[in-house]
Amino acid sequence: MTARLDPFAVAPALMKKWMAVSLDVAGSLEPSLTELVKIRSSQINACANCLNMHTAEARAKGETEQRIYLLSAWREAPCYTDRERAALAWTEALSRLSEGHTHLAARQALEAAFSQEEQVKLTLMINVINGWNRLAVGFDMWIETPATPATSASQATGVAA
Repeated sequence: MTARLDPFAVAPALMKKWMAVSLDVAGSLEPSLTELVKIRSSQINACANCLNMHTAEARAKGETEQRIYLLSAWREAPCYTDRERAALAWTEALSRLSEGHTHLAARQALEAAFSQEEQVKLTLMINVINGWNRLAVGFDMWIETPATPATSASQATGVAA
């Protein structure tokens, strides 16, 4: 991992707990839905690290390229279920709270597609990925995935190092 500050090194006890909560929450809903939520939140928060990681994980879990590519335009794409649409609307509403409290319609869709327990699990999942986005963006974290080999700075920018 590369980062300006490695939170795992400087606060290992807290990060171990944060990781445990993250894994528990992620395991509480179906994997495909969890990855879609993680990707959508990471798109909203412009977190390259989490986008890189969760698109690779989604592919490894059988998600299609089409659904990954269309995620930023999920409202117009016919390839998502009503349950996924409700989760994505809730993800956007909670990830964009600073833009105004416009989550009532999203909550109605959520209530129609998820049990009360699942609503809490999904809300926790959204909070967890938003937290990871903030850690990764804030500290310039980059964790390389096996599916995406590192690109040197000169290759990425087209400038010789």
